[in-house]
Amino acid sequence: MPRSKTTSIPRPAGVKASDTGRSRLGDFTRPIPVEKRISRRPRVAAFTGVFALCVMASIAFAVFVLPIGTWQDQSVDLDQRQAQLDELQRVNGELEAETLRLETADGIREAAREDFGFVELDEERSSILPLPDLPTDLPDGWPYNVVTEIIDARGGG
Repeated sequence: MPRSKTTSIPRPAGVKASDTGRSRLGDFTRPIPVEKRISRRPRVAAFTGVFALCVMASIAFAVFVLPIGTWQDQSVDLDQRQAQLDELQRVNGELEAETLRLETADGIREAAREDFGFVELDEERSSILPLPDLPTDLPDGWPYNVVTEIIDARGGG
C-alpha cells in the first residue's frame, strides 16, 4: 500500500525527501557545518549582517528619499519661473501694443507732444508748473499751533 494518499507516484522505500539531491530546500534547511561557515563566531556574523543592512538602508535612503526634497524644490522653482514668464509675457504684450500704437500717425504725434513738447501751427504752448510745497515749520503759539495740528491731521503724521 502506498505511503501517501494524495499521489499515485511510487516512491522508493527507505529514501527520505531531505536526502542530498532529492529536495530543492535540502541545502537551506540543514544546518551549515562550522568549517564551511563564512564566520565561525556568531557575534562577528551578526555585526557583519547589521553593517550590511545599514549600508543597504543608507543606499536606499540616498536613492529613494533624498531626491524627493529636490523634486519638491524643483516644483517650487517651476511655479516661480512660470509666474515670471507670465509677467514677462504681459509686459511684452503691453510693449507690442505700444509699438503698434506708435506706428500710426496719431501715435507719433502724441509721442512728439509728450516727449519733445511738439506744438502744431495753430496751437499755443503754455507751461504750468506745480505749486511749491507749503512751509510746515510754523512758530509756536496761537494761531500757529492750530494750523500745525490741522496740517498734521491732513498729512497723517
